[in-house]
Amino acid sequence: MRILSPSVRSCLRLLRRLFAPAAALALALAAIAPPQGLAAQEKRWTEVRIASEGARPPYNYIDGNNELAGFEIDLGRDLCARMKVTCRFVSQDWDGLIPGLLNNQYDAVMAALEITDAAREKIAFTKPYVRMPSAFMAAKQSAIADTTPEGLKGKTIGVEAGGAHESYLDDVYGQSNIRPYATIEEAILDLAEGRVDLVIGDKDALMDFLKTRKEAQCCALVGDAPHDPTYFGDGIGVGLRKQDIELKAMFDKALDASVADGSFAKIRAKYFDYKID
Repeated sequence: MRILSPSVRSCLRLLRRLFAPAAALALALAAIAPPQGLAAQEKRWTEVRIASEGARPPYNYIDGNNELAGFEIDLGRDLCARMKVTCRFVSQDWDGLIPGLLNNQYDAVMAALEITDAAREKIAFTKPYVRMPSAFMAAKQSAIADTTPEGLKGKTIGVEAGGAHESYLDDVYGQSNIRPYATIEEAILDLAEGRVDLVIGDKDALMDFLKTRKEAQCCALVGDAPHDPTYFGDGIGVGLRKQDIELKAMFDKALDASVADGSFAKIRAKYFDYKID
């Protein structure tokens, strides 16, 4: 065994006296600190900050008082009341919605946010509260009543190019003549001129055109297309951070309750005169 000199032994005793209190403090803090992730798990939600864009009526918009309003704002208030939390709404531009959520600037996003695989890589979603139907529009004098693939065999259908509806028509309505347009508005204008037999698009976009454009006097909706998640996704849901598992469960439970007691239908009827779920 190596014998330490008196001077070395003296230094070691001094070092032990200096560092022993710090080591003891570290051990004490480790003993009382919760395991990693437990703090988030035990969070009790009393306030939920909800971000929305305020630029997509009737889902969300800025009202005359410069405040967020619309279907999602009313629905959010109903859900927060059921969750027994205080709701606080904040406006956020579209490009910043998901980054702001991940940076803890707010806790949830209700902004007509589509549930997609790409979005799921970054955030979690509640169950959908909107599954917007796709619809066919035709001239009022048209005798078209059957909008199935067999019923529209040989018909010319206008559609916005490059989107889900074009892919859907290509795969499902192969016996029809598919005519892509740069925008859905251009397709509808050609429908008004009789250059196509029908137009397909999201029902909310077609209904908005019918209500706001004089060119729409020519036309009417003639049928809905079945909602196929393969082409049209899973709908619109509340966007959340993946780690906020308890908050997701709270939102899902509140959505179920709102649908069950008819409150969801009453809120929906203020903004949409057709089913969206």
